[in-house]
Amino acid sequence: MLKNLFLTFAKIGAFTFGGGWAMISIIEREVVSKHRWLEKEEFLDLLAVAQSMPGILAVNISVVVGDKLRGLKGAVAAAFGTILPSFLIILAIAIFLTPEAITSNPTLTSIFKGIRPAVVALILAPVFTSAKSAGIGWKMAWIPICVAVLIWSKLPIVSNPILWIIIGGATGYFLATRAHKNLTDKQKETEK
Repeated sequence: MLKNLFLTFAKIGAFTFGGGWAMISIIEREVVSKHRWLEKEEFLDLLAVAQSMPGILAVNISVVVGDKLRGLKGAVAAAFGTILPSFLIILAIAIFLTPEAITSNPTLTSIFKGIRPAVVALILAPVFTSAKSAGIGWKMAWIPICVAVLIWSKLPIVSNPILWIIIGGATGYFLATRAHKNLTDKQKETEK
């Protein structure tokens, strides 16, 4: 299992451009659909935990998935698998290419320009699938859109993402507590 974790995350780390959000749909496909290590709901819960942790999202999600599957050894194997390919690629670039060689090479410039639209698609895909799985339909889509606009606005206080994480967590807790209380009240009424 440790070898499979390492190889799976190494493959993801080697062939994904665009950072953590671009990797999410690929990680979900590998972990949920292909290997069936986790259920979709479990993966979404772990994704929420990974997002709340400081650090790089791709490494965080690999750590929480590895930890869920095999504990500390699994977390280390998955994290190492995620980090190693990028480290080796950056090391090779640093050894063999100068920044001027990259920017002045029309082939490399064209490759990176061609990758950009694919990265946008890779980032948008998990946003839509996560929203769908979390039960966020078009009626609720205004909430994340408004929060994104407020964060993007750079206005004092409201542009702080930490504020919105706290508000979202508190609101979720309040709504879940209220729903649980309503369910308990209904059960008490039916028992009478």
